[in-house]
Amino acid sequence: MEDSLKLDMESTALVVIDLQKGIVRMPVAPNDAKTVIANAAALAGAFRKRGMQVFLVRVMLNEKERLEPVADQQSSLGDLPKDWSEIVPELGPEEGDVVITKKQWGAFYGTELGLQLRRRGIRTIVLSGISTNIGVESTARFAYEHAYQQIFAKDAMAARSEEEHNHSIKFIFGRIGRVRKTAEILEALR
Repeated sequence: MEDSLKLDMESTALVVIDLQKGIVRMPVAPNDAKTVIANAAALAGAFRKRGMQVFLVRVMLNEKERLEPVADQQSSLGDLPKDWSEIVPELGPEEGDVVITKKQWGAFYGTELGLQLRRRGIRTIVLSGISTNIGVESTARFAYEHAYQQIFAKDAMAARSEEEHNHSIKFIFGRIGRVRKTAEILEALR
């Protein structure tokens, strides 16, 4: 059962995961990359307009830093173009945004995200980005374990397949936070 969404503008921040040039070029579902970017940009604009914090997270890897686990499904990114880790221009960054650079799936481990959230008194995060079941879910699990309230903008995220996206939305995010559409989150900011 969904409750009416209320947001404390003093203690809520937007965290956008991996909406960077190299990642948005990949095929995603069920929302296409343009839709994800447009919805995340609408959220970022609304947060900025109200003086609320926006965190833009990107992954930046070089050959030495790539984790190479022995796994049944290897994922090779190959040679990355120079602009691969640049945040898409629709999102900025703009003055006052915090850019977090990570080296792995989740945005907390090995970064200053937790420290920067605590310093700003943030207790609730609105999450969006690509990929729903990798970067967003890894970040969300950590946030849950550290007692952050979470809101997931389900139409401002996507995965490599609709099945992967839907699994996170249906079986994970509803257990650790509230799943809403971008329009519902924007309405709560009025």
